[in-house]
Amino acid sequence: MLPAADTWILDLDNTLYPPATGLADQMNTRIRAYLGKLFDADEAEAQRLQAELVAEHGTTLRGLMNTRGIDPHDYLAWEHTIDYSVLRPDPALAAALSSLPGRKLLFTNGSAYHADQALPRLGLDGLFDGVFDILAGQLVPKPYPESYQRFVDRFAVVPERAVFCDDLAVNLEVPEQLGMTAVWVSGGPVAGPAAYEELGLRRLRVWDLARFLHSLTSDD
Repeated sequence: MLPAADTWILDLDNTLYPPATGLADQMNTRIRAYLGKLFDADEAEAQRLQAELVAEHGTTLRGLMNTRGIDPHDYLAWEHTIDYSVLRPDPALAAALSSLPGRKLLFTNGSAYHADQALPRLGLDGLFDGVFDILAGQLVPKPYPESYQRFVDRFAVVPERAVFCDDLAVNLEVPEQLGMTAVWVSGGPVAGPAAYEELGLRRLRVWDLARFLHSLTSDD
């Protein structure tokens, strides 16, 4: 059962849009190109390095800062080469978000620039009451606990009245521990008529985010 909520926290990439857009693939291509240049590595080696950095440090950026002392702004410059035209407006998601009571907050491991480029193309600009990006988190990404604590402190979030939506299950562990309702946006084919599946006391799985959010405010 979903408790009453007044704060809705949403991830951006592969949560507000599906992986099929290929935007995340573009990002990985740019990141691996950066790694290839930095380490003089071929594509296969760059991919291996990326996986290793993410596994050990949470994100490629944090890993490179910890191990190589890189300038994060230099790293994030690749975002300016992304083709955001692959994103399309999602009227169903926009309507569902608009109908939710309370605040809508975006929590992304990307930059505010990235969010500013993506949200208008999804038809979601103006729907969020705040954006918390990797710089606001002092370059500490999800799933590190200190990132969530900075977010909670900045927006005065009451965890027991908050719902946290993310496509990565690992990013939901801390929100659940804090007392939030964790919603795993797993994607894939919808499994049956229900808008969500209960995985635990405070964890749900949804396949279609717009459908799930709509079900919370609809009398259908």
